[in-house]
Amino acid sequence: MVEEELKKLGLPYMGIDLGVVEMSQDLSAQQHDQLKENLAKSGLELLDDKRSILIEKIKNVITEMVHYSDELPKVNYSEYISEKLGYDYTYLSNIFSEVKGITIQQFIIVNKIERVKELLLYDELNLTEISYKLHYSSVAHLSNQFKKVTGLSPTFYKQLKEKRTGNLENM
Repeated sequence: MVEEELKKLGLPYMGIDLGVVEMSQDLSAQQHDQLKENLAKSGLELLDDKRSILIEKIKNVITEMVHYSDELPKVNYSEYISEKLGYDYTYLSNIFSEVKGITIQQFIIVNKIERVKELLLYDELNLTEISYKLHYSSVAHLSNQFKKVTGLSPTFYKQLKEKRTGNLENM
């Protein structure tokens, strides 16, 4: 989508990676505004200040780590994120908290709980296997965190989903 917009506007670029575009020349104010407007029509946002870009990179690393990796990193999340982005974790943490209003750790927890929800709904793993896969110290720890974030126990959440699915099938 981004590539299409760049081509439509005739803007030369060197590469696109994870939504980050490396331009081969600076944009004029008019080109910048036109690109921003075109991207907004597609539901995308042009981030051109370094802090916003860094926040998006942090979010992408966490999302990739929690949702798309079969194995979570064996090192601390802070080390993993710092290593992936090439910045000191304290610096990343301070910027993230300042801009997003939550800590990186809280963002990781929310993402892990979203992943738990997915895994519960796929019904391929039991709670013990899910807690192991996502590196929880115990099922109780996972359950407590799940309840804190969603207000429901994992078991009750799964039962709700099964009831909804059952009701749809009976229609």
